[in-house]
Amino acid sequence: QVQLVESGGGLVQPGDSLRLSCAASGRSFNYYTMGWFRQAPGKEREFVAAMSGSNTYYASTMKGRFTISRDNAKNTVYLQMNSLNPEDTAVYYCAANRYGKILPMTGYDYWGQGTQVTVSS
Repeated sequence: QVQLVESGGGLVQPGDSLRLSCAASGRSFNYYTMGWFRQAPGKEREFVAAMSGSNTYYASTMKGRFTISRDNAKNTVYLQMNSLNPEDTAVYYCAANRYGKILPMTGYDYWGQGTQVTVSS
């Protein structure tokens, strides 16, 4: 079993930056594909970024602004978000995939509770 806990969300102004953290508990963390997803009110959950081994993947709309990284020694995955805009407002979820596929979303086995990110003036 893997438990995921996100943190680092909050209320920021447009142009600000945030770094989200996802603390994982469980075995063989370094072998899991880790992903970040987000869901805005009234909209479907969407893919943000993922990391499989040392390879990183990003949704086209986030590439260049968001960076995913991991610290296996700390069992933690991060999402650095820069140049935030109101369209980035959503609940951000961390997820783990033991099978190594970054998509589809339904392939992820474990999910955190989410952390709210609100970008507003």
